[in-house]
Amino acid sequence: MANTYHQVYLQTVFAVKYREAVIDKDWRSTLLGVIGNLINETGCKTIIVNGVEDHIHCFIGLKPVVSISELMKTVKAKSSKYVNDHQLTKKRFEWQEGYGVFSYSHSHIDNVYKYIANQEAHHKKQTFRNEYLAFLDKFKIPYDERYIFEDLI
Repeated sequence: MANTYHQVYLQTVFAVKYREAVIDKDWRSTLLGVIGNLINETGCKTIIVNGVEDHIHCFIGLKPVVSISELMKTVKAKSSKYVNDHQLTKKRFEWQEGYGVFSYSHSHIDNVYKYIANQEAHHKKQTFRNEYLAFLDKFKIPYDERYIFEDLI
């Protein structure tokens, strides 16, 4: 629409089902590229996608007509299909239900970018669970810890 201007920056975080460490370094960069392309196909802008063996961070310039829930549904469904179609894991690959989404101002772009770019180094010091809970606390998002992650029974 003419005369519509926007600047919406989001970081999304989502995990492999049961937080299994199955995103292998051999194909991780391919998966990250697939996810970035899926984001771009929606009309949103991928700023950076990175992650480690059990979860992914996406930094996105959101297009206002795109629903965050539809974006994440598409990204997670099509990226897991890609992994399964290319038989990149020994068993069926799935993402954990749900995701985290956090908003940022323009002044935070560099810091968020660097944070996501340095995921491997960051996770040598902090577990994904602790990182995720810290995000929820930092952004003052109320949560019930019973529903944060689904554990393997």
